[in-house]
Amino acid sequence: MTDRQRIQDPSRQTTSEEAWLTAAYEVLTAQGVEAVKIMPLAKRLGVSRTSFYWHFKDREALLEAMIRYWEDKNTGTLVARTEAYAENVFEAVFNLFDCWLDPDLFDSRLDLAIRNWARSDPALQARLDQADARRQRAMTDMLTRFGYDAEEAEIRALTMIYTQIGYISMQIHEDEAKRLARMPAYMEVFTGKRPAQSDIDRFMARHR
Repeated sequence: MTDRQRIQDPSRQTTSEEAWLTAAYEVLTAQGVEAVKIMPLAKRLGVSRTSFYWHFKDREALLEAMIRYWEDKNTGTLVARTEAYAENVFEAVFNLFDCWLDPDLFDSRLDLAIRNWARSDPALQARLDQADARRQRAMTDMLTRFGYDAEEAEIRALTMIYTQIGYISMQIHEDEAKRLARMPAYMEVFTGKRPAQSDIDRFMARHR
């Protein structure tokens, strides 16, 4: 059936693809992938089960759409932040830190849900490994652009990755102001250098 036929069919229910994905996201992040099922989602949305098939071939198609969303939002955005313009290494790493502070850039709940899901899904684990490798390469390349040799850049990138995965996996709920205040110290740990006050001020200004 073409998109035009779907739109013109008067029996088609109006629940959007985005609504199904949002409902699936809420269930996935709260209860895990096993709970993401068509009928419960339909009840959650207040529509019939058949309306699901206007948007997705089957449950696997819905799950695949969620994985692609995670790849684009989390890994794609993180890589883009490492490639953003920066005058020095501090501005570059602060650009990356934006991901840890702004859920519109990087969704920690979704990252945790994907990691938990991958434990029982070898195919997804392979994609997660690829995503982590892509993040590592991007962060390593970011540091080498600012004079770190390849080995040191890789170790510092891994330190940042493992720290953030630790935050996610341990589900740490830290006071936002306190976490923000600690960012200059994290910067010194991750880069081995103390940022100038002007670098800190620019970063703080966009998060207050």
